[in-house]
Parts: sequence; C-alpha cells; structure tokens
Amino acid sequence: MTHPEVEVVDDEAEDDFWKKRLCLPVYPSTAGLTQKVLRGLVHQAFAIYASTIQENLPQLILEKRGFRDRNTALQLMHFIQTPQQAPEEKRRFAYEELFFTQLLWARHRYYHGTKVLGNNFQNRQLFTTQLKNKLPFQLTTAQKKVIREIFNDMCSDKQMSRLMQGDVGSGKTIVTLFAMLLAVENGFQAAMMAPTEILAEQHYESIKRFLEGMPIKVALLKGGSSKEKRQTMEDISRGEYHIIVGTHALIQEGVSYHKLGFVAVDEQHRFGVQQRAALAKKDNKPDLLYLSATPIPRSLSMTVYGDLEVSIIDELPPLRKPVVTRVRSSRQIGLVWKDVRKELEKKHQVYVVCPLIEESDKVDLLDAQRLHEELAKEVFPEHTCELLHGRMPAAEKDEIMRRFKAGKISILVSTTVIEVGVDVPNASVMVVQHAERFGLAQLHQLRGRVGRGAAQSYCFLIEHQPNTRISRERLNTMASTTDGFVIAEKDLELRGPGEFFGTEQAGMPNFRFANLIKDQDLLKMAREDAFEIIREDPNLEADSNINLKNILQAQLSKKEELIQY
Repeated sequence: MTHPEVEVVDDEAEDDFWKKRLCLPVYPSTAGLTQKVLRGLVHQAFAIYASTIQENLPQLILEKRGFRDRNTALQLMHFIQTPQQAPEEKRRFAYEELFFTQLLWARHRYYHGTKVLGNNFQNRQLFTTQLKNKLPFQLTTAQKKVIREIFNDMCSDKQMSRLMQGDVGSGKTIVTLFAMLLAVENGFQAAMMAPTEILAEQHYESIKRFLEGMPIKVALLKGGSSKEKRQTMEDISRGEYHIIVGTHALIQEGVSYHKLGFVAVDEQHRFGVQQRAALAKKDNKPDLLYLSATPIPRSLSMTVYGDLEVSIIDELPPLRKPVVTRVRSSRQIGLVWKDVRKELEKKHQVYVVCPLIEESDKVDLLDAQRLHEELAKEVFPEHTCELLHGRMPAAEKDEIMRRFKAGKISILVSTTVIEVGVDVPNASVMVVQHAERFGLAQLHQLRGRVGRGAAQSYCFLIEHQPNTRISRERLNTMASTTDGFVIAEKDLELRGPGEFFGTEQAGMPNFRFANLIKDQDLLKMAREDAFEIIREDPNLEADSNINLKNILQAQLSKKEELIQY
C-alpha cells in the first residue's frame, strides 16, 4: 500500500464520536488536511448549526416524491451507517439541483408567454411562395414540418424563441430563409448572425443566389471599420436593406435597425447566453431562431436550453449519400493514401486533420507541419497541398479557405480549425489522424465537412497505439452510424455534459449531485413539478412557495436576470 493512512482506535478515547462508528465518510481533501481533521470539523459544524438547516423544497413535493426533509437527509449523508442507503439520499439533492434549474426555465416560459409580446405576422404567401416555386429541389418532409412549426410561432403574438437542430447538410439555411421572408413580407427586416466572417459570407452568397430576381436587398455586415461599413450601417437603419447577414457585428453598439422583426443565430452554441439576451431585447422584440448542427440530447436541451422550443430536421435531402466511414490503423496509412489518390484523380478535394501544429517533445503525436511537408513533397507532389492552423492571422486563414472552396487547393492539411459549416461540395475525403484523441461530437463535426455534394464521400479515422477501450468505442460508434443524435447520446454517456459543450458554454449548470445521463427520470420529475408550481403560482406568492421565492431572490436572481429577457 502506497502512503497508507492509519488511525489508531484507542479504547480510552471514549469521547471521540467517530471511533464508535462502523462506517466513516471520506471527504475530498487537500495536502496537509487529513480525513480525521475534516471529520472533526463536519461533526462540529452539525453540532452547532444542525438546528438552523432550512428546507428548500415545498412540503407538497417532499410528500409527493417521498423525499426526507433536508436536515435529516444531510445528516444521513454524513453519518449514515448503512452505505447502500447513501445513493437514495443523494437522489434527493440531485432532484433539488434539477428542480431549481427547471424553476428558472418555468418562470422564463411564463414571463415570455405573458409579458413579452412579439410581432403577430400574417402568412401572406407572397415572397415565401415565390421562393418555393423557384427552388431547384423539393423540400424534405422534415423541412416542411419545421417550417410549419416556425410559422405557427411567428404568426402568434408571442416572441418566438426556437432552437432548430439538424445534422450537417440537412438544409437548415433554406428553412431559415423561408422564416426571414415571412418577416420581410410583413414589412420587417430580418437578420442572420454567424460566428465567423467566412461563414457569414457563405450565408450571404447563398441567400443572394436563392433570392435572385426577387425585389429583396441583402446586406453583409462584418467587423472592422471602413467607409463602406458605415454606409451599410446607415442604409440598414433607414430600412434600405430587407435582410442583413453578419457576424456579432450585428449586435455591436451603433448598429440600429429600421424595423427588425426576425433574427437567426447560426452555430448558436458559439454564442453565450448574454448574446442571446442582447438580441432578444432589440427594438420590436424580434422573433428568434437558433440553429445548431451539433445534435443535443434531450436531457441537455431541457437543462441548458430550457427556454427554447425545439424543432428537429431529422432527414437529409434525397441526393445526399451517407459518408462511408472506415477506421484504419496508422500501420495501414499507405492503403489510405491509395484510396485518397483515386478521389484526387476524379478531381475531388481532400481534408487531412491533425491534432497538433508542430512537433512537441512532450506529446508523441503526428503534427500538421510535418505531415503537410510529407504529403506535399513525398506522397502527392503532383497536387496542391496547403497547411491551415489556428496560429495563422485571420486574413491568411480566410484566404486559404477561400482558395480551397474555389477548388485551387487539392489537399488541405489542417488542425481542428476547419470552419464549422463551410460548404465545399467538391471535398469528398476526410482523413483524421490520431482519431483516438478526438471526442465523438468533434469527429462528427469533422466528418460533416464532406458529403456535401452528390458524389460518394469517405471519412478515414486513423488510430494510433496505445488506444483505450473508450476511444475504441468512440471510433466504432462513428463507423456504425451517421445519425447525429445517436452519436450525441453516446458522447454524453462517454464524456459527460461539461465536456460535451466545452467549458466556455455560458449557461451550463454546475451540478454536484445530478448526473444528466443517469438521472433523466429525476429531470423529468423536477421539470413536471417546477412547471406545475409556476402554472398555478407564477410569482410564488402562496405561503407554501414563499421559501422558493426567497431562495430565487437570494441565490438565483443574477441567473434569472440573464435568462428573463
């Protein structure tokens, strides 16, 4: 045993509470702080303060769900002598965490549905019908269903707050355009916000292409300051433009709209809750549509996006072929390059992704610079091969991406900075080196870079040894399905919610007891109870809810302010 911790049981120490216990709690500790000291502190704290522990949950819920009161449950958690009973007590605290999250969303939903009135659009079938008639393809059943859901929201007097989820290539942009045209034919402006300039430009170009021949003016608004940008901003505020596409420049100070009625936010997980709130509070209370190509498991969308109605596009357009995914050992890389060469001979383009930019002494991983040199000089000297990574200046990255999009680069060796959502229909191969190092959501996003044209596309996941059981499970999941929701659930199971969104996702609740995968039954119960309480007593004025009101004001008022837009 390395560093065993020994406690001497001394019969003479009659006054030591813990010596008489069969089971002892183990606490997270730090250097210099022993379990003995921590137990002493906990025991002392309960001896002094146990009588002041207040109940957080209404009596009605305790009875309905069969939970113990908070004081008893807390003491049992620390002093329990039958360890198998501990998980039951933990469930009570897991429920409590989920309940207060859902209480905030229930209050938001009530506030949103009663006090915040949106614009009551009429479905005039003017520009929307024109667009439908000139489309070179048929909308899928899923797209039509989602358009109906969005139109129902927009034609009601509440401010729409909807999340549209759909896999890469499922046709979210065209659905958004129908919604924008509904706002325009009602005399309003519509805006679309993208996380990067290159993505904003792509949306701008494709919207202009779809609207060719229609009397609708589209503007592109990016960061920076130029005479041209100032002129565009003036024209927007005068109502010269009907549709405005841009980056977060759309919500910067100084940008004013003539009559903004609809806002779409692309890749919405790249924006925080504050930015969502800034949009919602704009003049005219515009209807809001959030787009996400990262399929979000239901349990997560109920906690992180509890304020949003959810629409799902769960089928791909008929011409799209599922990407063929193959897991290959790094020892078989020669065979992979053979397959890649066949695609290059058909004049298709290729992505090769690496986890690192340059060689590192600490990590034995293939790096992008070394791989780029090898491919450009030894493997494919007859093809144009470029390198793209995050340390490059933004202008240089954009230029390389534009050239790749225009077909001037055959092979793009890149770190994971490849733009989410950038559409290169001619790219038919994705090779991911050290695939065992990536999470499922990231691999799914990378695979989504190909398969955007009519040609059959391929994704090669190259695994290097040593490999773990979990990473092998991830790669097998990728090879067996292209369904984003199956992948998202598996990713959540393997990595947990914090990792799923990354640490920067504003609004991700920090749970100490609740587990969004294992406690889905508790989440459902907590949501049901919270929404029922707010339905009957929206301002928590009943005697039985006064305690809830005090907790909201004391501990959660800042959070509530943020989401109560």
